[in-house]
Amino acid sequence: MFVNGSRSSSSGVNTSSESFPKSHSHYSELSDTHTPFSVELTPDSGIVLPSSRFRFASWHWLEEHDVRGDQLAYPRVREGKRSFGVTLLLYIFSVKRREDEGQKWEERLQENWENCVVLNLSYQDLGDPYQLENFIRILRRLIRVERLQLVDNALRDLSSVRLPRCKILNLHRNNLTSIRQLPKVPEIQHLCLSENSISSLGELSLLRSTPLRSLTLKRNPCQFLEDYRSR
Repeated sequence: MFVNGSRSSSSGVNTSSESFPKSHSHYSELSDTHTPFSVELTPDSGIVLPSSRFRFASWHWLEEHDVRGDQLAYPRVREGKRSFGVTLLLYIFSVKRREDEGQKWEERLQENWENCVVLNLSYQDLGDPYQLENFIRILRRLIRVERLQLVDNALRDLSSVRLPRCKILNLHRNNLTSIRQLPKVPEIQHLCLSENSISSLGELSLLRSTPLRSLTLKRNPCQFLEDYRSR
């Protein structure tokens, strides 16, 4: 996508094939004499800023702010990679932040998932079991969410999750194979299951007690069943 002549990447950062004029950037000539902080060099990404050591830490682990989960439009909630350095860093944080049981409760209040009404948790890149476990823990706390986006998370089974107020749920491009693997959504009105692996429509009866108005099943194996739309 192009924004004002620049190309916007998937990460939200504008990139362009043309370099910025030197007069418009204070960072066009980074050198040892012009860099006021120490940096690391990596073969893949070049310069690593000092703040990169926090890239696997959740926002509520950081001190001196009061941002809550329901104030974030598109939070990154997956836990980071557990290399030795990251594990040590998270351990230091956990010791500092959990000196007493009350501190852990304060963290749960700051996450505040229970008060989220509209939430986008798409593209979380849940590559490890512990990341998926933490993600499911968050979903179970969404007792007031009404509109939820869970696009492209490689989710296989959400049957242990209940979303009592959810009216719009987008599960586009996951790994669901059955309607039974959906979360409990008694108030669902619009449900998107496109680009999953659902091959049978025999379990649609599980949704008949809901006020469902639209169901999207594009690019599922069941799309090739005869008269699948009429079912």
